[in-house]
Amino acid sequence: MLIRVIRMASETVLQRLKQKAELAEKITVELNSKIEQLKTAAVQANSKGDEDQLKKENAVLKAEIEEIKRQITLAEINNGVKQVFLPNHTPTAPLVNGIVNEIKESSPAPANKPEVNKNKKQDNTAKQASNDQPKEGKPAKESKPKKEGKPKAAPAADEKMDISRLDLRIGKIINVKKHPDADSLYVEDVDVGEEKIRTVVSGLVKHIPLDQMQNRVAVFMCNLKPVKMRGILSEGMIMCASTPEKVEILVPPTGVVVGEKVTFKDFQGVPDTQLNPKKKIWETLKPDVRTNNQCVAMFRGCPFTVEGKGEVKAPTLADAQIS
Repeated sequence: MLIRVIRMASETVLQRLKQKAELAEKITVELNSKIEQLKTAAVQANSKGDEDQLKKENAVLKAEIEEIKRQITLAEINNGVKQVFLPNHTPTAPLVNGIVNEIKESSPAPANKPEVNKNKKQDNTAKQASNDQPKEGKPAKESKPKKEGKPKAAPAADEKMDISRLDLRIGKIINVKKHPDADSLYVEDVDVGEEKIRTVVSGLVKHIPLDQMQNRVAVFMCNLKPVKMRGILSEGMIMCASTPEKVEILVPPTGVVVGEKVTFKDFQGVPDTQLNPKKKIWETLKPDVRTNNQCVAMFRGCPFTVEGKGEVKAPTLADAQIS
C-alpha cells in the first residue's frame, strides 16, 4: 500500500515537472521572438541613421564639386581659354564670388518650310488667272488697287559693346551671414543707394573672413539679371580681383558715398537697365576688365573712377582678372 502511494506521488510530481518544462519552453520561444523583433528594429534604426549621414555627406560633396568647377573655369579664363556654353545648359559661372549668371541660349531658328511642288504652283497660277477673267454676260468688276504694305523698319545699328553698359555703383554691406545651404557662400544685405536693400550672394567664404565683410564698402554690379543661388535670389555682384590662388575685393577711393557711380572717361553712356543674358554682354567685356601693374582696376586702359574721389584699386593683385 505504501509503495502504491509513493508511486502515485512520483507520477504527480513528474506530471507537474513536465507541465513546468512545457511552460518554460513556451516562454523561451516567446522571448526569442521578442529578441528577434528588437534586433530587427535596432538594425532599421541604424540603417536610417546611416542613410541620413550619407545624404548630408553627398550634399557637402556636391557643394565642393561646384566650387572646384568654378575655380577650374576661372583658371581657364585667366590662361586665355575661351568658354563656350552649350545650348539648353546653364553654365557654371566662372565668378569667384559664386554668382551664377543664368544664361538661356536662344532657341534654334525654325526649319525652312519645304518648297511647294512646282506643278501645284502652276495649277494655282492657272486657277487665279481664270478667276481674274470676267464670266460671260457679267460685267467685269473693277479691280481695286492693292494696299501697299508698311515699309519694313531699317535694321538697328550695332549696339556698342563697352563697359558703359554696366551699372557699377558704390555699395555698403550692412549685414552678412553664411548661406544656410552652402558652406562656400555668403549672403549679404547691401545698400547701393536705393530705397530697397539688395541681397547679394558671393562665394568668398574661403577667401575673406566674415568680420572683414561686415560694413565693407565695395563696388557692385547692379544690372545683372537676378538669379537664385542655392535657393536665395542674388541681385548683384561684388567686384573682385582674382588669381587661382587668391581673391581680393576691389577698394573704392576714400570719401565715396553709397550709391555713387563708377565711371570711365573714355567710355561714357547710360547703363542697360538689366543685362540681357542672351547677348552675353558681361561675358564679352570681362576679358578686358583687369588690374594693371599698379593694381588699378581698368577697362581697355581706362581706370575705374569715382568722379572727384579717385580710382578703384585692388589691395595687392596686379595684372589680375576682375569679376
